[in-house]
Amino acid sequence: MSDLAIHVQDVSLTLQTNVGPVSILKNINLQVKKGESIGLVGPSGSGKSSLLMLLGGLEKATKGQVQVLKRNFNSMGEDALAKFRRMHMGIIFQSFHLIPTMTALENVATPMELSGKPNALKFAEDILSEVNLEHRLHHYPAQMSGGEQQRTALARAVCIQPDILLADEPTGNLDEHNGGQIIELLFELVTKFGSTLVLVTHDNEIATLCDRVIQLRNGKIFSNSKSLS
Repeated sequence: MSDLAIHVQDVSLTLQTNVGPVSILKNINLQVKKGESIGLVGPSGSGKSSLLMLLGGLEKATKGQVQVLKRNFNSMGEDALAKFRRMHMGIIFQSFHLIPTMTALENVATPMELSGKPNALKFAEDILSEVNLEHRLHHYPAQMSGGEQQRTALARAVCIQPDILLADEPTGNLDEHNGGQIIELLFELVTKFGSTLVLVTHDNEIATLCDRVIQLRNGKIFSNSKSLS
């Protein structure tokens, strides 16, 4: 068990809505080894993004346990979870979530500064160069294309050399060309830093690039294998 990065045991998630409780995830069990890449697929509403939120400590399980790097998320408060994310996790969202008043360089450097990493600006510049944005260091998000913004978001997510990298539909707002570039860079950086990757995607071809593919249906794991059936 010492080689596990993620251990999810009998996890369920129920959300309260105006029309009553809605069961999002049901008795999920999942183990992910350190350095392994996992693709989460399934139809809209199957629970993919909700599971990713649990793995990032951004949502609390209603039942069961979520352990990441041997830390039990159930017993951690919001401040402890935020600190854990700063030190160990990178998260990429479909909608980029860049800070509009910061340049690309500042957006990438900020997580490193918050985690106490020295030479944050220099390292941010190096990472942005790796994603081919050395010419956009001092540009603001509004001055960049969608593909450039997502590359900036990718650089920000990997800048701390995270143990865990969570990606929620990172190509969802991009055309095929830019989406392909993002995926190629994503896997290159995951390999470079030895990160454990959990990737939510609607694209089965992208999912099969991962070591393992997890299919969700109606909040349950339908299959767990190398290939899609």
